[in-house]
Amino acid sequence: MTRTPDEFPPFGPGRHLLSVQQLDSGLLSQIFELAELVDPIAAGTVRCTVLDGAVLGSLFFEPSTRTRLSFESAFLRLGGEVTTTTGFTFSSMAKGESIHDTSRVVSGYSDVMVVRHPDKGSVAEFAEASVVPVINAGDGDGEHPSQALLDLYTLTRELEARGKTIDGATVAIVGDLKYGRTVHSLMKLLTLASGITFRLFSPPSLELPLEIENYVAERGHRIIECDSAGDAVSGADAVYATRVQRERMTEEVLATANVSGNLLNRQILHDAGSEDIVIMHPLPRDSRHDSFDLSADVDDLPGLSIFHQTDNGLRIRMAIFLVAMGCSAEAVKAATKNQSWNAALDWD
Repeated sequence: MTRTPDEFPPFGPGRHLLSVQQLDSGLLSQIFELAELVDPIAAGTVRCTVLDGAVLGSLFFEPSTRTRLSFESAFLRLGGEVTTTTGFTFSSMAKGESIHDTSRVVSGYSDVMVVRHPDKGSVAEFAEASVVPVINAGDGDGEHPSQALLDLYTLTRELEARGKTIDGATVAIVGDLKYGRTVHSLMKLLTLASGITFRLFSPPSLELPLEIENYVAERGHRIIECDSAGDAVSGADAVYATRVQRERMTEEVLATANVSGNLLNRQILHDAGSEDIVIMHPLPRDSRHDSFDLSADVDDLPGLSIFHQTDNGLRIRMAIFLVAMGCSAEAVKAATKNQSWNAALDWD
């Protein structure tokens, strides 16, 4: 019988990362410290070869741009090599091969695997058959642990820049809370802090699953259900907006949700007195008219942090690989040298 992600042991060298429930405060500190360490490597100002000779198996069976390129760039920045496949059409699964067989075969070619799959729990199946560590890059409406890590890292840094801490923060989460796996992982991970207040708003039929609500409440945090996005952001330190996961919804659910217009825009923030709030979004942001998502008219507000998230994603995923591959900070420093091509460029 396949184990659920939370039944796997704590994340560490040679181990899978499938759920944020495998993380604790000590691991968070380790990952965040490594993310700070690799900052110049991520920026390309220095070169690192700590993963020289290592191979990443990148298996994305669901559309992805940021997550796939972020993981692959992270591995390459650390000196490793990448083998990749995208979609079912170009994999042996199109011929009826099982997850077990695919995982066992590809893990034999790799030193670590990153897997995204449209079905909840499927990445845990990959992990069961793999002979190398597996990193969950998203499994249906299940979890997205690396996104939650970069979200928490970004939120922590943004609050600190404003003289605040993550402990005791009020976080508004608006949009699709039912199918948004990034919401599920982030809320679970935020329970490692203390005294978090969540202000939630979602359209009808897209409410937060009860299991996530119970998980948060059982750990002593507060959830406030709000009637609008404006109500949710009022008094909050940060807002996390999510697009409607239309690809996971039936036509009946979509009709019930009645999602049209703007989920969150400048006027809503202005009316709530929250124009200086930290604004986050896991991306992609649906820029089409009437998409019920975060409007582009907030892009010049001082708290916009969505591109800080994507930049931090590279650093966090580099840190994840270092932990999974058992590389210490000292090993990273020893394998790092100046990048001559970057230093020669005139960035002005």
